[in-house]
Amino acid sequence: MAASSLQVFPSLQLQSLQFPSQRSSKPSLAPSTRRLNVRPIIASLPDRSVPERSVPTPARVTATFTPEVASEPTNLPIREIPGHYGLPFFGPIFDRLCYFYIQGRDKFFKSRMEKYKSTVYKVNMPPGPFISFHPHVVVLLDGKSFPVLFDVSKVEKKNLFTGTYMPSTKLTGGYRVLSYVDPSEPNHAKLKELLFYLLKSSRDRVIPEFHSTFTAMFETLESDLAKKGKVSYNDPNDQASFNFLARAFYQTNPADTKLGTQAPTLIALWVLLQLHPILTLGLWAIIEEPLLHTFPLPPILGYGIYKKLHNFFKESASSVLDEAEKMALSNISRNPEPNCQNKLAFEINSVIKANGGKVTMAAIEKMPLMKSVVYETLRIEPPVPLQYGKAKSDFTIESHDAKFEVKKGQMLFGYQPFATKDPKIFDRPEEFVPERFMGDGEKLLKHVMWSNGPETESPTVDNKQCAGKDFIVFISRLFVVELFRRYDSLEATIGTSALGNSVTLTSLKRSSYQ
Repeated sequence: MAASSLQVFPSLQLQSLQFPSQRSSKPSLAPSTRRLNVRPIIASLPDRSVPERSVPTPARVTATFTPEVASEPTNLPIREIPGHYGLPFFGPIFDRLCYFYIQGRDKFFKSRMEKYKSTVYKVNMPPGPFISFHPHVVVLLDGKSFPVLFDVSKVEKKNLFTGTYMPSTKLTGGYRVLSYVDPSEPNHAKLKELLFYLLKSSRDRVIPEFHSTFTAMFETLESDLAKKGKVSYNDPNDQASFNFLARAFYQTNPADTKLGTQAPTLIALWVLLQLHPILTLGLWAIIEEPLLHTFPLPPILGYGIYKKLHNFFKESASSVLDEAEKMALSNISRNPEPNCQNKLAFEINSVIKANGGKVTMAAIEKMPLMKSVVYETLRIEPPVPLQYGKAKSDFTIESHDAKFEVKKGQMLFGYQPFATKDPKIFDRPEEFVPERFMGDGEKLLKHVMWSNGPETESPTVDNKQCAGKDFIVFISRLFVVELFRRYDSLEATIGTSALGNSVTLTSLKRSSYQ
């Protein structure tokens, strides 16, 4: 039982982790002045056809995904993979400094893409020495080559969730959690089946618990905003999100347990201990390099944190742990324009009114603009932007312009935001286009790749797509619905934080439809 609880929680948390956006060459702790209209939380319940273990919803045909390589022989030239890794030890260190400080993440990839005139090339990925001694990767930055990272017949996913290094299992109770398990390993299917069971067993509680939890959060935000003129959104949202998941999944109110309101802080620290080699806190390199990127932080620092989280889930998730025993497992930075907000408010409130004032799965399916906005958010800023895979054999990868021969054992890496903004696939790729996936635009969903697979593929025990992928989409939709049934519009400023962005609300305009 203890082992089961140790495995379930970390896999859920890491699968839904959003990596921070990289900043430019001179990090600053000052908040950005970029404006925000709506940025859904990233967390889903299946809203279309998935295997029996998921929630039944209005049927939608989904096909088994085949990576987008040419279906017929092409005349593309075979080209040697350009780029280089530099001198041993010094090459990876230099690339790490460029990635975090000199250039920043996006410029790091873009400058090399322009230099080599290729979306496929060689480079070193952080952290490098002394945390990772095998930092060499082949980068895939276009929408045609990128999907090979999802093809588990060609690439291995074992211990690659965080890339060229893996955090100590001492931070997860001595267990390799689902994110690091390859589909070829026996425990992969069992762990994923357990998550499907969790999603299915909680389906009737998701909508009412979400509404109850976030209504209370919004009421508190409104009150504080009226008194202070502005209010931080992050902490209330983190607490509300955890409360919602605990109530929906385990029928437990964290405030009534020993954990109380500690969960968001504990989780942030626990995740930081695992991901610090590939994060930046915005400090000067002379401080951050030896502190975060050169040596792993001692796992003992996370023992007390993990123990508290473990105890909460062990006590709260009894039905899930019982099911685990049966399975033998006991051992948005770019956002819609104000006009889009008005359209969302109208669409959402009109559908709810026509549905007798109730929010149901069927009603949500009748909100095409809302659904398109959620998909566009996932396209613009994928929750987990870094994907890795190790070649199982020799094979050929195609970009739009050339073919490249990959050798067995080579590490492949994809930076997802470049692939999902491929100008040869998407019109105006850098812009947030709210209606992009409406009507015929829905055909482009096969190029929205954010969850170890394309949006048109469903998670199964045989692939590496996040078991909660459809839950993430559903809850993101539900968040937008709750937001715009309550408000006509909102404004906020976005800053940065260690694990993502910080949001400060400056205006909330109550709905004119109520």
